[in-house]
Amino acid sequence: TSFTAAMVRLAGRCVAVDADVDAANLALLLPGEDGEWRTFMAGRRPVIARDSCTACLACLDNCPYHAVKLSRSMAPEVVELACEGCGVCSLVCPVGAIHFVGHKAGAWTVRRTAFGPLVHAELGVGEDNSGKLVAELRNEATRLASEERIELVIVDGPPGIGCPVHAAVGRADLVVAVTEPGVAAAHDLLRLLDLARHFHIPAAVVLNKADLDARASRELEALSADRGAPVLASIPFLPDVPKALAQGQGLLDVPLLRPVLEAAWDAIERLLRQPKAA
Repeated sequence: TSFTAAMVRLAGRCVAVDADVDAANLALLLPGEDGEWRTFMAGRRPVIARDSCTACLACLDNCPYHAVKLSRSMAPEVVELACEGCGVCSLVCPVGAIHFVGHKAGAWTVRRTAFGPLVHAELGVGEDNSGKLVAELRNEATRLASEERIELVIVDGPPGIGCPVHAAVGRADLVVAVTEPGVAAAHDLLRLLDLARHFHIPAAVVLNKADLDARASRELEALSADRGAPVLASIPFLPDVPKALAQGQGLLDVPLLRPVLEAAWDAIERLLRQPKAA
């Protein structure tokens, strides 16, 4: 996220998207004023009609996630945090007393910053469908870019390789993977580069804390080269970085990192200018 914020600042004007909706924090580094928060509806939740329910407990007995319990009045009720919306309860109810309704899973907004709009969101505790929320943020960013004639959209992707990553990568012109030396990081990097290749998206790599394990960093460089992904920058570990972040500053405010980040941005711009493969 801190690397993305630095790229947004260097871009000058763009639409930024925080796709790490499970733990969004890009807004901490891009101050501004949030607009109206809009509800994100996802999934479905069962509702038990009390006037129709006969308390036969078929829903309680058959729920595979144990998301139905008895209330104090001995009537079945749904535990929302445990419910996966599978529909078994509705299927086995002999009187049709269970129906499904839309469920508020989070909210999103557009923040106006000095560098352009920032589309970010908050996913509710224990909620899923984060991939759908990321897709909604991407669609809003595309609309804003077209409406305000902004050529560049920068997406801060989530960690790992799950559903929200797929939603963040889709339709991209370039994937920049920020990784650190280590076995788990190498595994995720390999899968992300393979994902980018599957969708025919050019990829590049940035090594963070590269000097903590020189051997592992060299292995990551070799892995990246094997996948045709150039290493744009090797960022050293500096104690000044967490100090700057704690004061609300970004990586560009750390003097030793500014030239490294500027070189990385120049390389990204060159890659974006390259003709797209057929």
